[in-house]
Amino acid sequence: MSIAAERKQELINEFATTNGDTGSPEVQVAILSERITNLTEHLKIHNKDNHSRRGLLMMVSRRRRLLDYLKREEIQRYEELLKRLGLRR
Repeated sequence: MSIAAERKQELINEFATTNGDTGSPEVQVAILSERITNLTEHLKIHNKDNHSRRGLLMMVSRRRRLLDYLKREEIQRYEELLKRLGLRR
């Protein structure tokens, strides 16, 4: 359900705005999206796992808040991120 360290580093390198950037909204949303995808696949198999379902809902709302912040602050970065991640809104 969590992501491998190598995959996380790939996401950080791909979405970082500057060298060594791990905290920008783009990186955080990319990592959360990967975790959400993995957890969604887990819940398709284990549909009675309500503890993980709660974690999924918390991750989705955290991603939503980060996207709202990015949209409010810099709409261009927000639209580019949605396009790169394939998210719809």
